[in-house]
Amino acid sequence: MRVKTSVLVLLTSISMLAATGTAHADPKFEYKPVEVTKKVVWKVAANLGLIFTTGNASQLSFAAGGFVSRNDGKNMFTLSADGAYAKATTVSAADANLDGFIGPSEITRTDQVSTALWNAKLRYDRFLTANNLLYLAAVAAGNKPGGKNVVAGAQIGYARQLYKSEWHLLNLEGGYDYSYVNYVAEKTPDVQLHSLRLFVGYTLTLSKDTSLAAEVEALCNLNPVTIGGVDAGVFQATRVNSKASLTTRIWKMIAFRLTFSAKYDNAPPPAAAFALPYEAGFAPRAERLDTITDASIIVNFL
Repeated sequence: MRVKTSVLVLLTSISMLAATGTAHADPKFEYKPVEVTKKVVWKVAANLGLIFTTGNASQLSFAAGGFVSRNDGKNMFTLSADGAYAKATTVSAADANLDGFIGPSEITRTDQVSTALWNAKLRYDRFLTANNLLYLAAVAAGNKPGGKNVVAGAQIGYARQLYKSEWHLLNLEGGYDYSYVNYVAEKTPDVQLHSLRLFVGYTLTLSKDTSLAAEVEALCNLNPVTIGGVDAGVFQATRVNSKASLTTRIWKMIAFRLTFSAKYDNAPPPAAAFALPYEAGFAPRAERLDTITDASIIVNFL
């Protein structure tokens, strides 16, 4: 009898990843309420988690993220990055000799990567007043299971703190987004997307230690493009990123966060190919929608 072994390594956070589909990975967007200060303020936070099992059920799941920011009251720089990776070993059998039985040589183990995505963003904010600012950002991302090797680009625009009270905070952003996309599928030309960027972020403060946040970002393409042989007109290659989270402080610099993210691509690329090519005339597309549920412990260093 085989003995199943499981090793659970918890580094600095507990992460539970649940993904639906593999549509795409757009540059990471992160809404964080900012405060105009008269002194330099640094903020640093990170989370890292790993789940590893062996034996009859083999699986590796990894999630990590973090950010660092500097705010001097007039200028703020923020660098953020995160990623997720999941691989599982599946067991399958095929009656290769057609004798009606499964022999020792007819059982195979296959490693399958189900999640492999990453995002990075460097953003600069220039405060005009306490409620108005201009922003400039460089973004990069990747999601091979979703059919995209690299999505790289830049964003520029205007942001306004529309409403702020003891309990509520509402921010709006509008601007321009440029994205260059390199696809996984062979013979799929790269595309360039020029998009209108619209963003809404809302935070509800429940107590001094607990808050709820929700945000939606829409990238509406302004130029027609052809993605994997399929034409998409203006606004037909729109991407929508949304996220809702609950954050509560556990102890001093340690907080717990539960996050649900959804990413939608109205013009998904061809799906990543298997070991054998698709038959002529058959080119399946990646899913339009990705969802990720993440529960993690966050450590705030500064």
